[in-house]
Amino acid sequence: MRELKIVSNKRNEMIDITSDIQKIIDEEKIQKGNVIIYVPHTTAGLTINEGADPSVQRDIIETLKRIIPENGNYHHMEGNSDAHIKASLFGSSETVLIQNNRLVLGTWQHIFFYEGDGPRNRKVYIDLVHH
Repeated sequence: MRELKIVSNKRNEMIDITSDIQKIIDEEKIQKGNVIIYVPHTTAGLTINEGADPSVQRDIIETLKRIIPENGNYHHMEGNSDAHIKASLFGSSETVLIQNNRLVLGTWQHIFFYEGDGPRNRKVYIDLVHH
């Protein structure tokens, strides 16, 4: 298992980690298998979505802010309930196939770390499964 360190700069942010994951696959020389990507944080998550146009990530963040506002009528006392809810919608893991030493992603797909309660120092665990 490998660990990827992420530093977020904003309270809500989508950070493209596709090249970081591919670099690990290259280093491990995985020809065929899959990669499991896991976030051990309750206010962060993972998603696969369009990476070619940054306005897609901005639209996702702005829509989440609108439907799950930061200052809602929440019971959790830490002031980050919205981040917990958003992270639950994203989920804490993604599994991606590996073929010919490359991530198997669609033309526009990228892997994103979602930060819901930043800025923070975070980590992502990467587990590679060989076939």
